[in-house]
Amino acid sequence: MNSRLLFGQAGARGPKSALSWLGSFHLSSRSLHSIPFATVNPEEISGSRAAEVENFVQGSWTKSKIWNEILDPLNGEPFIKVAEVDEKGIQPFVESLSKCPKHGLHNPFKAPERYLLYGDISAKAAHMLAQPKVSDFFTRLIQRVVPKSYQQAFGEVHVTQKFLENFSGDQVRFLARSFGVPGNHLGQQSHGFRWPYGPVAIVTPFNFPLEIPVLQLMGALYMGNKPVLKVDSKVSIVMEQMMRLLHHCGLPVEDVDFINSDGKAMNRLLLEANPRMTLFTGSSRVAEKLATDLKGRIKLEDAGFDWKVLGPDVQEVDYVAWVCDQDAYACSGQKCSAQSILFMHENWSKSPLVSKMRVLAQRRKLEDLTIGPVLTFTTGEMLDHMSKLLRIPGSKLLFGGEPLVNHSIPHVYGALKPTAVYIPIDEMLKEENFELVTREIFGPFQIVTEYKDDQLPKILDALERMHAHLTAAVVSNDALFLQEVIGKTVNGTTYAGLRARTTGAPQNHWFGPAGDPRCAGIGTPEAIKLVWSCHREIIYDFGPLPKHWEVPPPT
Repeated sequence: MNSRLLFGQAGARGPKSALSWLGSFHLSSRSLHSIPFATVNPEEISGSRAAEVENFVQGSWTKSKIWNEILDPLNGEPFIKVAEVDEKGIQPFVESLSKCPKHGLHNPFKAPERYLLYGDISAKAAHMLAQPKVSDFFTRLIQRVVPKSYQQAFGEVHVTQKFLENFSGDQVRFLARSFGVPGNHLGQQSHGFRWPYGPVAIVTPFNFPLEIPVLQLMGALYMGNKPVLKVDSKVSIVMEQMMRLLHHCGLPVEDVDFINSDGKAMNRLLLEANPRMTLFTGSSRVAEKLATDLKGRIKLEDAGFDWKVLGPDVQEVDYVAWVCDQDAYACSGQKCSAQSILFMHENWSKSPLVSKMRVLAQRRKLEDLTIGPVLTFTTGEMLDHMSKLLRIPGSKLLFGGEPLVNHSIPHVYGALKPTAVYIPIDEMLKEENFELVTREIFGPFQIVTEYKDDQLPKILDALERMHAHLTAAVVSNDALFLQEVIGKTVNGTTYAGLRARTTGAPQNHWFGPAGDPRCAGIGTPEAIKLVWSCHREIIYDFGPLPKHWEVPPPT
């Protein structure tokens, strides 16, 4: 996210509950009617007025015989009904994808005017998202399904709007820029082109229900592909409304299919439709299964046990503590880039850093959603993990470790105070402890450890042994220290310097893992070209033939 928005403070409002706080941003009926694409009102979605989410295939919105009732993460009421497609209902989606040829809906030699079309669509969509009533609509809709602070949810909308703005006008066709190389003789030239895959699939998670699917969807479309998009059903209402906005802005209705389903039905769709490329953002376990099922035709942005190393130069303790708090606990820690482990040089241990982190964590309240429901771990699962960690010799609870109180969050979700557990570095590195300590908990939970100057090789060894390599931060202005750590690590999005953080997915730099040929990126021209196109070489050879040419001897 844009750092100004990501790290911005929530407004100083003090309502009595998270639901009443959400309601304080009231969207009037007149305001809703002035949003031409909207079919829901975030303020009115409730157990008594459940919203419905439909599918979109072959140019039409469709319902289903199967309705998945989504529980309100703040009170447990069934408040959204999602029309889910089962394995018997996937055929229209299979047929739709099969209509798209391998050479795509457009490419540099076919329908090039569509590059301009998508520049116009992006401009119109960016303009709509920039309107306060529209950005507020999506911000509060995100909050209803992934309870996070207004500023955090708005940051997601803002990044999406800026991305669309960036790829307006001629910028889409610039993504397909080719290059030429002189040949061996007169009339011969080789040209390299970016070529679409044709039928593709996109599967995205719950934690960023607008930003991730929009950026990947538009990237796929820019390059000439026809995608089928699946978003986690818990939050798919956000993207359903965004699809309606895109149609309003001129998106051809036959260009994208939108499906709601469980994982089993989507897996069957992928096997039967056989898309030429699939983008998956989510858990490593599912990612590895899909990579096998799809025979490697996949790009991945999977889990991240993201690390931060504090170098020996201690400065700006208040600022570093605040960034640590934001990295670990904003969005209740439910970011693939969240700070999972903090390696502190002993100089930082002697500073008031941890005590300041504790104070900052204790400011987070359910009332303003600066802490909130965890959608993939229950409270019991997180506390059980903490208990196992605290059995390690020398470990201790630094702060948190208790359930949230005075709430109505359903038991299927988690509700935990921001938590930090200290593990001695030597104990962490032991074979019997390493897997446990480096298990990613997708919630407000982090590991803290300490090292001395002569233990830096142990830190680098720990980073080498980790499996996920998404984001990282090296907090130091010591050039030699930065050089040492950056040169011996691999994380795809690494922040370096005093202001380094782990969380950040703005529109101005690449965001994605590294160290794996299947790695996907998001947000930049390089990411779009890498994920959503392949290289095609065209060699022109017109002649003329040399004078007096004769058939040569066989070779």
